[in-house]
Amino acid sequence: MTKLFLITGGAGFLGINLCRYLLSRHHSVRSLDIAPFDYPERNAIEAIRGDIRDPAAVSRAMDGVDVVVHCAAALPLCEKEEIFSTNIAGTRVLLERALENRVARFIHISSTAVYGIPDHHPIYEHDRLHGVGPYGESKIEAEKLCEEFRRNGLCVAILRPKSFVGPERLGAFELLYNWAYEGRNFPVLGSGNNRYQLLDVEDLCEAIDLCATSDPKLANDTYNVAAREFGTMRDNFQAVLDRAGHSKKVVALPARASIWTLKGLELLHLSPFYKWIYETAGRESFVSIEHIEKKLGFVPRYSNRDALIRNYDWYVAHRGQIRRTSGTSHRVAWRKGALRLAKLLF
Repeated sequence: MTKLFLITGGAGFLGINLCRYLLSRHHSVRSLDIAPFDYPERNAIEAIRGDIRDPAAVSRAMDGVDVVVHCAAALPLCEKEEIFSTNIAGTRVLLERALENRVARFIHISSTAVYGIPDHHPIYEHDRLHGVGPYGESKIEAEKLCEEFRRNGLCVAILRPKSFVGPERLGAFELLYNWAYEGRNFPVLGSGNNRYQLLDVEDLCEAIDLCATSDPKLANDTYNVAAREFGTMRDNFQAVLDRAGHSKKVVALPARASIWTLKGLELLHLSPFYKWIYETAGRESFVSIEHIEKKLGFVPRYSNRDALIRNYDWYVAHRGQIRRTSGTSHRVAWRKGALRLAKLLF
C-alpha cells in the first residue's frame, strides 16, 4: 500500500538514497531540510525548506504523513550547541508533532556511536550506552526521548547503524577515495588487523522499510544495523586501493603516536577527524545484527568490500561534479587541514 513518508534531512546522504528507494516502491515522499533539495528527483517529491527545531515548519511537514523517518542530525564536526539543539531539541519537536498528528510510525536513525568505545564485541542492543563527545551524548538523549514517546503510545523504531557508505557519500571517506584515485598508499592506525564493520546505505534503506511495514509490535523496538560480512580495517581499505588499480598498499602507522598527533591537530583545527574516529579506527568495532535478523527478517545484501567499492565507483564517476567547497555533512568533502600535505608522504 502506498504511504506518505516524511524524511527529515531529505537533502542529505541518507535522505536522497532513501528518497530514491521509496520512490522506486511507489511511495509518496516529502523532505524537510534546511538545505535545498538539489537532485534530479526534485519534481518527484515534495521538498520543504525548514528546520526541525521550528514547530511551525514541522507541523506543516507532518500534515497527512503516515511514516516519519528522522535522518536529520548535526554531525560531530558541528559546534556543541548546534549538535544538542538539533539532535535533542529538534527530535523532541518532531516526536511531539508526530504524536499529535497520530503518525503510524516514527523511525529514528540513531548511531552505534551511542556505545562509545566498547570493551567487548559483538555489541548488543542491551549493552551499556556511553557517548563520546557531544554527538554521541546527543544521540543517547534523543533515544531517551524516543522511549518516552513510545510509552505515550507512539510506535517508534530506533535504528543504530554502523558507519554507512554508498552513492553520494563523501565526508571522511572522501580522503580514502581521493588518495586511491591519485595512486597513493593509504595509512591505518596500528596493524589494521582489527575487524571493523560498515554498512551499505541500500541495506539501511531496506531496514527502514522493514520498520515501516512490519507488525507495529515488532517495529516498536531498537535495532543494530550493519553488514553481515566484514573484514579488517586493512581489508576494507585495500579493497578500494585494489579497485583503483595502481598496485598501492595499506601502510601501518604506530597507533599511539598517530592518535596523539591527530588529537593535537584536532585541537588546532587542522584535521577533519574527531575523537570517536581516531579512538576507534585501530580497535575492533562490530555489532550483533541477530535481533533485527530474527525479528524483522533483515538480510543485508552488501559486504564491507561491496559497499566500499560501490561508493568508490560512484566517486570516480562523479569526480567532476563533486563540490569543491567543504563542510560538515556527509555529502561534501571535509576540510583536510594538515592531511592535505600528509598525503605527499604516501
